Amino acid sequence: MSDQVIHSLPIDQPIWNRFLTVAPLVLIGTQEGDRINLAPKHMVTALGHDRFFAFVCTPRHNTYHNLQKTGTFSVSFPKPDQVVLSALAASPRCDELDAKPILNHLPIRRFPGHADPFLDGSYLYFACDHERTIDGFGHHSLICGQITGVWVDQDYLYDIERDPDQQLHDHPLLAYLAYGRFARIEHSFAFPLPKDFAT
Repeated sequence: MSDQVIHSLPIDQPIWNRFLTVAPLVLIGTQEGDRINLAPKHMVTALGHDRFFAFVCTPRHNTYHNLQKTGTFSVSFPKPDQVVLSALAASPRCDELDAKPILNHLPIRRFPGHADPFLDGSYLYFACDHERTIDGFGHHSLICGQITGVWVDQDYLYDIERDPDQQLHDHPLLAYLAYGRFARIEHSFAFPLPKDFAT
């Protein structure tokens, strides 16, 4: 047994702000009437190896209601130099407008056939159809979508002719460190899978 010091945390209080964990940071884009909405999220995941994607949201946020109405949403994976833009998307709404005026100043990209906004300059983009919402995780919900379009910056495409660690060094990834920190991922190592391992 190791000599590490282990702390037991009370589970009648929020736990996720009590330790460091690593997560992707994305911006979820929705259409909000004649306006757009972009919201940063870090509780996100692929759902298996098919074209399904999910993120955690809450009915207290407009993102939740927007995609219920339109049936679609977008996902932008920002680069490390876009962390300030991503943070600005979390700006509070102006009460008199019920809107985020800062969104009018963010670089927005659109893809043909998809109404939802994307953060321009991101390295990966998903267009999604809303598949289902599963409520009841406390005040939060799991929103699941089926990916209907994928676009990727060519610098981030896997290239078997290129060393993956060098590619990551040249084109780093943005990681969210819960709670309230971020990191640039610039190095990687081959995972030591057992012989004959199969997914």
